[in-house]
Amino acid sequence: MENLKVTLIQSTLHWEDTIANLAMFEEKIWQLKDATDLIVLPEMFTTGFSMDAARLAEHMNMSTFKWMKQLAAQTGAVITGSYIVKEKDNYFNRLLWMRPDGSYEVYDKRHLFRMAEEHQVYAAGRTRIITELKGWRICPLICYDLRFPVWSRNSPIDAKNPSGGPVYDCLIYIANWPSARRYAWSTLLQARAIENLSYVLGVNRVGTDWKGHTYSGDSALISPKGEQLFHQADHEIMQTITLDAEALLTFRQKFPAHLDADSFEVNN
Repeated sequence: MENLKVTLIQSTLHWEDTIANLAMFEEKIWQLKDATDLIVLPEMFTTGFSMDAARLAEHMNMSTFKWMKQLAAQTGAVITGSYIVKEKDNYFNRLLWMRPDGSYEVYDKRHLFRMAEEHQVYAAGRTRIITELKGWRICPLICYDLRFPVWSRNSPIDAKNPSGGPVYDCLIYIANWPSARRYAWSTLLQARAIENLSYVLGVNRVGTDWKGHTYSGDSALISPKGEQLFHQADHEIMQTITLDAEALLTFRQKFPAHLDADSFEVNN
């Protein structure tokens, strides 16, 4: 593992305007002065948290996919964020993990926010992904997933991981998390870091959406000890943070709580 440079972009969003949002984020990304390994955008970064999937959804390999592929190639960094995708007869809140060489992975949001009837519009994902970058194993998840610790559990003892050791080193949550529940957001980010002995990065939006919901951002980086290494509320920011590989490995060696984890399996 090498130290990992991660750039988070906490931004307002143009409501249901893909062209405007892609132009805005492209301008922000080109303002980066130094090289970075990973650029993290919010949940539904092309539209805001919209339930109008029938009108806004894209098929894979269309505009947003091509945009992310081009920006990843030009910056030499992985770019990730979620947007609305149609596949066959289903709509997904889909996170795309796009690498500079054009290869990619996808994660479909598992836990759909029923209070906004997201579960009535979108199909739930079935499988989480663990992807690698510079020796780091990274698990990207989406917004409401944060409330469900079993889904993010780092050390399940099962057939795929018989030793029970950590399967990822950094947990990422991208979100459209309203300011009315900001305390839960900040508290749960710290909880996920502590219980999983992992860095946790949360990237949220700011501003007000078309429905009048306000977003305070509160994007943050939490250490495996639960320390808040970075936090920003209320304002648009573009921040590059370095994740310390040695600090993570040393802490896990001194405090191997994962060795006492309970065995369980997740039923889909």
